[in-house]
Amino acid sequence: MRDLSVYIHVPFCAVRCGYCDFNTYTATELGGGGSQAEYAANAMREMDLVLADDLAAGHRYEQVSTVFFGGGTPTMLPADDLVLMLAHLRTLIPLAPDAEVTTEANPDSVTPESLRRLAGGGITRVSFGMQSAVRSVLATLDRTHDPERVPLAVRWAKEAGLDVSLDLIYGTPGETLEDVVASVQAALACDVDHLSAYSLIIEGNTAMARKLRRGELAEPDPDDMADKYEAIDDLLEAAGLSWYEVSNWARTPAHRSAHNLAYWRGRDWWGIGPGAHRHRDGLRAWNVKHPSRYARMLAEGVLPRQDEERTSPEQRELERIMLELRIRDGLPAEAVAEQRRDQIAVHVGRGHLEPGAAAEGRLVLTRPGRLLADAVIRDLTG
Repeated sequence: MRDLSVYIHVPFCAVRCGYCDFNTYTATELGGGGSQAEYAANAMREMDLVLADDLAAGHRYEQVSTVFFGGGTPTMLPADDLVLMLAHLRTLIPLAPDAEVTTEANPDSVTPESLRRLAGGGITRVSFGMQSAVRSVLATLDRTHDPERVPLAVRWAKEAGLDVSLDLIYGTPGETLEDVVASVQAALACDVDHLSAYSLIIEGNTAMARKLRRGELAEPDPDDMADKYEAIDDLLEAAGLSWYEVSNWARTPAHRSAHNLAYWRGRDWWGIGPGAHRHRDGLRAWNVKHPSRYARMLAEGVLPRQDEERTSPEQRELERIMLELRIRDGLPAEAVAEQRRDQIAVHVGRGHLEPGAAAEGRLVLTRPGRLLADAVIRDLTG
């Protein structure tokens, strides 16, 4: 008996952003049972099948501690659909009394009424995709919301009783350091208790990557990205938000994303929806991607699984280092293979790991270490 986290993927968006390579679709009607109107019923049917699969394998969960509606844009669906999916989940496995239930949203995909309905139906937290406060940067990212809508949406969410997080992206081609500072200051003016800031990664199959290959956009510069990260960290720390994961800051430990921490700590989770991944005690499985095929398989009464793999103990230890080293609580030094532990002293000496924590057997990244986290992880894992 243990706690479970649940991720529910809603693959619909009003437009497809140029940098996005997530499993998302802009069509309202996809056919084959994959439409937005049928989505909640399909997701609930999958929940039933996943529970049956877990029980057949002898896995029982005492309660669901976190739920996360991600996408896509979950709030493209009516608020009642999200509430219905949450209510159905609750009939299968009890929600913890203090369960964190988050939905992602775009600032232009909510209203005061829809946010009140979400809060009344059990959602406790909303994460808005702000990305930037600068119109030219939003245009490069193909984001369509008005930046002036962000403080309005935040206010509405707070009035509904929801906790609020804002997501920023930094490193967009053409974005200046002044643009980043302006965006962080605009986010802080909303008086939120959690903020995420992710460096732009241009994946090869996106519209932005094609523009890059045609020379229409400049390649992001790693040194410029580092300068922007340090500026973000300085501004957030000065405002009372402390980092707890390389790309995430919170006002207090209570404001940290419990759902994401469950991922970083290797807990079990369900992944519901097209292309979603699930994890159960080292078994990883992932769904078919297209909503229509997903719906057809569910109509046939079978899990919409694309494939699965059983991770080896060695793989799990490697993943533990990769994930736990990114969080402020750090990684026990004993998790590093004995033949690689000499690298701990090397990175303490380089200023990448906090010496005091290392002396107590815990590996915690310094700010320079956060900037070079991948290199530190590579050296510790060989």
